[in-house]
Amino acid sequence: MTAYVIFQAEVIDPARYEEYKAAAAPSVAAAGGRYIVRGGAVEVFEGEPPLGRTVILEFPSMEIALGWYRSAEYTAIRTLRDGAATVRMFLVDGVD
Repeated sequence: MTAYVIFQAEVIDPARYEEYKAAAAPSVAAAGGRYIVRGGAVEVFEGEPPLGRTVILEFPSMEIALGWYRSAEYTAIRTLRDGAATVRMFLVDGVD
């Protein structure tokens, strides 16, 4: 079943965050993931808008998404984000 990583970030250090983005994208693709949403305009229907950027990644399965997130490669890449953004990130099952 398809799975989605929902990522919301309030960027504090744009230059450092750009380094993170540049490194993260190839790791997502190498794990079989793809970007569905990567920033962009937000129209709020109800409640409060998310702070900063919203990114949605699609992976073929929960197991593949977890493997990507826990991989040595992405663990190292995440350190580029330290101090560059305040982040909320979670994994959600999709629908088949």
